[in-house]
Amino acid sequence: MNKLVKDADEAVKDVFEGATLALGGFGLCGIPENCIAALVRKKVKNLTCISNNAGVDDFGIGLLLQGRQVKKMISSYVGENKLFEQLVLSGELELELTPQGTLAEKLRAGGAGIPAFFTATGYGTQIAEGKEVKEFNGRKYILERSLFADFAIVKAWKGDSMGNLIFRGTARNFNPNVATASYITIAEVEELVPAGELDPDQIHVPGIYIKRIFQGKNYEKRIEKRTTTKG
Repeated sequence: MNKLVKDADEAVKDVFEGATLALGGFGLCGIPENCIAALVRKKVKNLTCISNNAGVDDFGIGLLLQGRQVKKMISSYVGENKLFEQLVLSGELELELTPQGTLAEKLRAGGAGIPAFFTATGYGTQIAEGKEVKEFNGRKYILERSLFADFAIVKAWKGDSMGNLIFRGTARNFNPNVATASYITIAEVEELVPAGELDPDQIHVPGIYIKRIFQGKNYEKRIEKRTTTKG
């Protein structure tokens, strides 16, 4: 199976209106910049986006929000994006706020074929409203359903033509879980090498999960918050 595609535009060409889309990244770290830009150009609408957060106003998923391309966000964090906050408060954007660890487990479970799981996180809060509650060993747990998307887009440091991926440092974040939790996972990489060149012991996501891969370009790698010491 040939997984190589020319660029981001070809990779996302069949992302359809109303699709559920899982996106790797944490803030602006390790986000699939090229694929997001291609979706902006495609102007596909009514997306449900699963992502830790929504970038900032003028970058990352924030660009999709600017174009009113997203109808619902499943996220753990609203900060750093004023437009995100405004759209939620005005009722223009639906938000399913999910604790960060629960969000990660929802994606991991979805990729593992586990439909739901019990967690103590969120019990006794608004997160638990309408959810089944059970007691285990004297502690209350709520039932959380896993997540599985129509498409997932991830960004890796290095990948090969078979779709095997290696992430660098904290850019690994949500990407491995997102990569497993969709019908069609698209990977963009900084460096693309022939099959067999990657050390098998260093691979974070095996190629079986990846349907399309391409070498990205012009990565900005923005820093969300720059902190320096005073001299």
